Amino acid sequence: MSYHEPWASKTLQALSELAVGTAGVVETLDLPDAVQHHLMHMGFVPEARVVVVRRAPAGDPTVYSIDGFEIALRRETARSILVHATTEDL
Repeated sequence: MSYHEPWASKTLQALSELAVGTAGVVETLDLPDAVQHHLMHMGFVPEARVVVVRRAPAGDPTVYSIDGFEIALRRETARSILVHATTEDL
């Protein structure tokens, strides 16, 4: 690799594991094709930055901000989206 990405040394984790107020960079989606394509059209593509906005009182679903809009995902779905956590300013 000829350049250093800020997240290159960090390990992948499920989007569902990020805390509210933190951000991550999408690496990959491991979902059925129809769901994966739907989410990709909404901005969940590799290298997209996603922020955890808030969780429902019971903890599920969680609202994420990506590409200028918010989307609520169930934990089961967010668990299949792998990200690199980032410490960039929100």
